[in-house]
Amino acid sequence: MNWIDHEAYIELFPPKEFNFEECLIFLGRSDIEVLHQIKGGFLYKLIKVKESLILCKIRCTTNSIKVEFPMNNPSANERKKAGEYIWEWFDLKQNLDEFYQVANEDEILKLLVHKYYGLRIMCIPDLFEALVWAIIGQQINLVFAYTLKKRFVEQFGEFIPFEGERFWLFPSFEIIAALEVEDLKKLQFTTRKAEYIIGIAKDMKSGKLTKEMLREKHDYHEVHKLLMSIRGIGAWTADYVMMKSLHQTSAFPIADVGLHNALKNLLGLKGKPTIEEIKEYAANWEGWQAYATFYLWRTLYDKEI
Repeated sequence: MNWIDHEAYIELFPPKEFNFEECLIFLGRSDIEVLHQIKGGFLYKLIKVKESLILCKIRCTTNSIKVEFPMNNPSANERKKAGEYIWEWFDLKQNLDEFYQVANEDEILKLLVHKYYGLRIMCIPDLFEALVWAIIGQQINLVFAYTLKKRFVEQFGEFIPFEGERFWLFPSFEIIAALEVEDLKKLQFTTRKAEYIIGIAKDMKSGKLTKEMLREKHDYHEVHKLLMSIRGIGAWTADYVMMKSLHQTSAFPIADVGLHNALKNLLGLKGKPTIEEIKEYAANWEGWQAYATFYLWRTLYDKEI
């Protein structure tokens, strides 16, 4: 992490391939998002360091990201942890030079990387949040997925009030592990999804599943197989989590509906492409399938395409 601690605020210095406005477009895609807020050019995000709740007020200057703490003055360690969270959230550790080289030689991607230059995968640093969000999104549309997430967070998460708003934290796996299936069914979760989410929470509480354990395994197939051994996690969910929480650039949620729609629109196809056709389109994306997918998703929020 490249940063300066000014005590009253911190300043992060991202790589040159970073476009804050592009990232905000992705973060602002739902009116009912509950885990961050965009107001007046600022991005507000509540994080937790040990037992402290810290509200971050984030904006981008010419060549840095400025993070203020409008509610309290966190300790030096808490400021560092806040910086590390934001660095990971925006995937700033990733060197995109190779991706841009690959993309510039690819017929599908070359226009997108010029148009959305500096867009980075908006990650989900909390493994439990990434898993739950992926499970919530299985086989339902995005609007209903956001509705379920909002209910889940507001029922079981923590919040702090600030300037008449509530800023929420994603529920901890410790809290969810203690629930019954009926507790989630009341929020309109299916029985299966409720079982999956509570089961994963219990695995994380017992230490059977941790982010560190997954990060230690560098082989894509090994991580994928381990995730798919958990009830409720299929191939798409595993790839989504590897892409968004584990920073695996070769993760490829090839069955993703959004990916199919993006390719259909961009290529002017009459119907959605088949998996075999997508494999052909993606032949040159090796090692960067996650970024290719994320840039294709970005086209779905673009009025011009």
